[in-house]
Amino acid sequence: MTERFLHLNVNANGLAKPPNSWRHSSPPTWFLDVASWEKLGRIAERGLLDAVFLADHLGATDFSKPWHAFDPFMLQTAVARATRHIGLVTTLSATFYQPWDIARRAATLDIASGGRAAVNIVTSGEDAAAALYGRGPLPAREVRYGRAEEVLNAVKRLWDSWDPDALVADPTTGELVDDGRVPTVDFDGEHVGFRGRFQFPRSVQGRPVIVQAGASPLGIELAAQHADAVFCASNTLSTGQEFYRGLKARAAAHGRDPEELLVLPGLNITLGGTEAEAIRRRAELVGPVEADDAAVRALAVQLGVPVDLLSLDKALPWDYINSPRWSPRSVGAANGVLSVARQGDLTVREVLERRANAQNAIVGTPEQVADEIESWFTQRAADGFNINFDIFPSGLEQVVDHLVPELQRRGIFRREYESTTLRGHYGLPPLVTDASRATARTA
Repeated sequence: MTERFLHLNVNANGLAKPPNSWRHSSPPTWFLDVASWEKLGRIAERGLLDAVFLADHLGATDFSKPWHAFDPFMLQTAVARATRHIGLVTTLSATFYQPWDIARRAATLDIASGGRAAVNIVTSGEDAAAALYGRGPLPAREVRYGRAEEVLNAVKRLWDSWDPDALVADPTTGELVDDGRVPTVDFDGEHVGFRGRFQFPRSVQGRPVIVQAGASPLGIELAAQHADAVFCASNTLSTGQEFYRGLKARAAAHGRDPEELLVLPGLNITLGGTEAEAIRRRAELVGPVEADDAAVRALAVQLGVPVDLLSLDKALPWDYINSPRWSPRSVGAANGVLSVARQGDLTVREVLERRANAQNAIVGTPEQVADEIESWFTQRAADGFNINFDIFPSGLEQVVDHLVPELQRRGIFRREYESTTLRGHYGLPPLVTDASRATARTA
């Protein structure tokens, strides 16, 4: 059996996690400084991490904390120029973008970075985002996922339309492209359609890696068919194992090798030289919970419940959550919170104090955090994690300088990069091989 190694991305999120962390970052407005993002990429690469992941939040207007400001593709281009190995995962909405736009932007980053790009396809669920595009309320989740599946099929057809040897570039013969190896793509779907030839040859990794983040039944089905990696929300080992088994089974049902679909839950890490030091750091960054705290409003949005149903010292409104009226923006994110709340019978205040959000939070020494990571990894609840650090840059530097060496000592994380592509970092098979070239030439 091939040796199995842990995969770690840094979730380079401009949003403050925990809420007061931006006040301790240097500078506090680092998320508006491109040089800081380049620095983030270099720190992460020093730690041999698989990738830098940039989410996107269209219509984010909570200016009481850092927010997503830059176009993530432009930021990732800057990170690509500042690094040599680390992968670059960037988010695009299938709800608002056309297949051509997604295919071209991702291919641009993939070729510019030497085969290190991935695209995280999301089905935006916020009406505030729709308003930015001059649209009314968004359609139902089923419609949005139907469009997303068509978009993914169309994007893959565009990326795969170039024969691996179509780009000739022979100055002697004067042939730049073998025109017969670049066919026209004609796509006619219920939601999207186009006709034309793609402008980009294949990158050295064949095409960008595909990431998906939905945890609803529709999201799981989409990921099982198309994704190379899934970013998910799991707060307990048991729920992580359940999601892991279910997703891998669905991939196998579609004729895929389950080992070629990575499960990467989110993880919020606070490190300290001692457990007490880590707890003090976390408490300072989380701060007290107030009745009019923005965190209460944010929790209401995350859970998909009216804010007036949340009372700090009472339980969550389970009657509403268990009713047909409940329709959260993200089922996976909401269930990540609810699983912890149910398990501990928590009040709203306790949920907020623990910051039991969409990602599991671990507070402790590098050895304690490594224990938890190793447990999830070896017990098949995860193939790796999207790591959220607390303070920029010290939180990420602690992960790189203290947690990574501990994981290496345990033999579950790489000691050097063995590939130049993100597919290689993720241990995924190459898409462009000598056999595929021979088949294309014969055809």
